[in-house]
Amino acid sequence: MNLLYRSFFGLIILSILVAIYGLLEPRLIEIKNNEILRKDIPKKFNNYKIAFISDIHYNNISSESHMRNVVKKVNALNPDIILLGGDYTDSDEKYIDPVFNILKGLKAKDGVYGVIGNHDFYKNCKDKTLESMEKSDIKSLDNEGVWIKKSDEKIRIGGVGDYWHDAQLPENTTEPAKKDDFILLVSHNPDYVEELKDEKVDLILSGHTHGGQITFFGLYAPKIPSYYGQKYKTGLIKTGKYDVIVSNGIGYIGLPIRFFAKPQINLIELKKI
Repeated sequence: MNLLYRSFFGLIILSILVAIYGLLEPRLIEIKNNEILRKDIPKKFNNYKIAFISDIHYNNISSESHMRNVVKKVNALNPDIILLGGDYTDSDEKYIDPVFNILKGLKAKDGVYGVIGNHDFYKNCKDKTLESMEKSDIKSLDNEGVWIKKSDEKIRIGGVGDYWHDAQLPENTTEPAKKDDFILLVSHNPDYVEELKDEKVDLILSGHTHGGQITFFGLYAPKIPSYYGQKYKTGLIKTGKYDVIVSNGIGYIGLPIRFFAKPQINLIELKKI
């Protein structure tokens, strides 16, 4: 009986510690580094740094100081360009201006660009989100593409509309480019990769999955908002056609808990081979 009591008491203590850690992890932002090695990266873009953040989900329990810390950490990386992956709020119009008042502090040599995600469509948030992005000098990449140039060399960066709620027109990014141009595409939802047929695309950046948000020690996530199970949970996925980087994102859905799915700022460095 004494052994049973000690085991029960130990289980309670362990459960409390797990719960405390789950509440703390949303503040434990990690910098996730990836190198992308490609022949079609121009010489002048060798070591080019891309900072990517997604899934902020700013809401009534979000901390302004925490988000300002995120912006500070991104800027400290001294990125050449900053890309945003959507889901800026928890589908509430009153938090759109507050989050973009913070995000307008993001600074990069070649500017800040972003797409919008599924939560940015709910409760008629789309127009307000796009308006706030523009006011904050964040350029929309929803079914758009831009050239980033260094004298006589350039790369193409674009995005597509949300996979659940919008059209996806990758040709707006890829048609002006040649097959040997380096092309990066932002899609909030990584499931779109399964439908993309354009072989010009080299790299895709996505969020949406939150890394599973609550996982069994990072190995398995019981719930992922993807039709493909664990495939697009997190990290660098090589599909054979494309390199796909899926970010854990910054925020959370539901309870303010993460478990072995730390919030991430992704730093991608291009390397010419």
